[in-house]
Amino acid sequence: MSEHFDSYNTSYRDVVEGSIRFSGLQHDFFLAAKADLLRRLVVERYLRAGRAEVRALDVGCGIGALHPYLEGAFDRLEGCDVSRDSLARAARDNPHVGYSACTHGSLPYESGAFDLAFASCVVHHVPPTSWLNFFREMRRVLRRGGVACIIEHNPYNPLTRMAVLRCPFDKDAVLLGTRKAASLFREAEFRNIRSEHFLLLPSARPFARKVERALAALPLGAQYACVAYA
Repeated sequence: MSEHFDSYNTSYRDVVEGSIRFSGLQHDFFLAAKADLLRRLVVERYLRAGRAEVRALDVGCGIGALHPYLEGAFDRLEGCDVSRDSLARAARDNPHVGYSACTHGSLPYESGAFDLAFASCVVHHVPPTSWLNFFREMRRVLRRGGVACIIEHNPYNPLTRMAVLRCPFDKDAVLLGTRKAASLFREAEFRNIRSEHFLLLPSARPFARKVERALAALPLGAQYACVAYA
């Protein structure tokens, strides 16, 4: 898998843009929506409770394309990936983020090291036989009460399906829905599991986001987030 993604470290953005061009939207639109969701998680779970410091981990961060949109969201952000070439680019583009290579089945961090662990459009690249271990590793590196968030493609959205079919590095992707994600969280001994769909409307205006939140329980949006507590 590392060699597969190494080959896209310089062309990743162009490849993604090509796969979603039919939508009329830029990749930045999708990245900003994911960042907004993750920022909201931090506010809901930690800032309202007065927690002074939040340390986050991006599992399968790739070239770190999401990280500029998360600047200032956490006190410390770490990223790990199987592709060393992608990490080298991520480190150049985001010097404020710490990066580590993940070359084995376990994450290269101590147990209980993070308050938030998230994986954005990563699980569908992981072989299904390794899904449970992936979730268990996210559980391991979270402190008690920490938050895990999986952001994935909605397999019931036809436009999402089209984008996946058009994307060369998604050719072996195995999409999973919210029920499967929730089941994996339960097997990995997470609790308080919930899901929400988003990216339904082609607008980042507050009213559009409000409508999306109202319809989040329905499998309509292009992507979904499954959230659970350790």
